[in-house]
Amino acid sequence: MKGILKFAVLAAMLLGLPLAGILVAQVPTSRYFEFPPRTLYIEHAPFSWIAFLSYSLFLIAAVTPFLLHALRNRSHSHLKTPPANRFPWWGWFGVLLGLVFWILARSRFPWFSQWQAHTFTPLWIAYILTVNGLTHRRTGTCVLLRQPLSFLLLFPASAGFWWFFEYLNRFVQNWSYAGAEFGSAEYFLFATLSFSTVLPAIVGTREWLLSFSRWNRTYKHFFPVRISSPRLFASAVLLASGAGLFLLGAYPNHLFALLWISPLLILVSLQGLLKETHIFSPLTVGDWQFVLASALAALLCGLFWEMWNFYSLAKWVYHVPFVQRFHLFEMPILGYAGYLPFGLECSVVAEMVLARNNKISGGRKA
Repeated sequence: MKGILKFAVLAAMLLGLPLAGILVAQVPTSRYFEFPPRTLYIEHAPFSWIAFLSYSLFLIAAVTPFLLHALRNRSHSHLKTPPANRFPWWGWFGVLLGLVFWILARSRFPWFSQWQAHTFTPLWIAYILTVNGLTHRRTGTCVLLRQPLSFLLLFPASAGFWWFFEYLNRFVQNWSYAGAEFGSAEYFLFATLSFSTVLPAIVGTREWLLSFSRWNRTYKHFFPVRISSPRLFASAVLLASGAGLFLLGAYPNHLFALLWISPLLILVSLQGLLKETHIFSPLTVGDWQFVLASALAALLCGLFWEMWNFYSLAKWVYHVPFVQRFHLFEMPILGYAGYLPFGLECSVVAEMVLARNNKISGGRKA
C-alpha cells in the first residue's frame, strides 16, 4: 500500500501541479498536449555569463571535496584486486551488437534507410549486456543473472518513468526531437522502446562502479550528514517541490532544473515521511558509496546517450536557458550536471522495483 501511495502522490504532483499552474496563469493549454510534440512555443532566455559562471562555481564547490578526498586515499590503490572471471559469451554478444549498430547509426547506407531511425534501442540493449558482462567478469555475478525477473521489470518501469519527464518537458521545452517524422502511434511505440532502456542501463552501470573496491575504501566512511528533524524537513521539501512544480509553466526559464530534481525530492520526502529507508539514509553514518555510484552511473550513461544521439538520424536537440553554449555533442557542457540528480532518482525508482519483486520472490536484494 505504501508503494501505491507514493506512486499516486508522485503522479498527482508531477502531472497535476504544472497543469494547474498554467490554468491559473490563463495560458492556453492545447499546446502542452500536442502529440507528437513538434511546436516550439517557449522563448528561452539567452546565454548569460553571470548564470554560466555562477552555476560553474556552484558545481566546482560541490564536487571538489569528493575529488580531494579521493586523492587523499590514493595510497590504498596498491591493494590487491580479486582475480577476474571469464567475460561471458552474452557480454561479447553485447559488444558485437553495439559495434554493428554504432556503425549503422553513424552511417547512412541506402539499404538500411528504412530502419535508420531505429538504431538507438539496439545500441542500449548492447550497452546493458556489455556493462553487466563487465560486472560479471569482476565479481562473478551481476543483477541481470541474480534477479532476472526483477531486471526485466525495470524495462516497463523505465518507460513509464521517462514519460513523466517527457510530460514535464512540455512546460519548459529544454529539448525537442528532430530528424524523423512519426505518426502518434509510431512515435509512442518507438519512444517507449527507447525509454525502456534507461533504468536497466543505469542500474547495470551503478553495479559495475560499485564492484571496484576503491569505492568501499574511499567513500564508505566520508563525512556524515544528519538532519535533526527529518520528517519536518521532508515536509518542507515536499511543499517546496509542489510550489515549484505549480509555477513551472509560468517561469520555465528559472525553474527548469525542477524537471530533473522534483521526482527525486518528492519520492525521498515521501519515504522520509513514511519513516522508510531511502537513498540518503546511509549518509547519516558517512556512507556515500551508493549515492555517488548512482550519480556517476547516470553521468557515464549520459556521455553515451549524447554521443550516440549526436550521430543518429532521429535525435533530440537542447534549448537550455542561460547556459546554451560550449557543447559536448548536442548538450551544453553545464547541462551534464543534470545527470547527477537524475541518477539518484533512477536508483530510487529502480530499487523500488528490484526490492519489491525480490521480497515477493523471496530472494535476496541486489
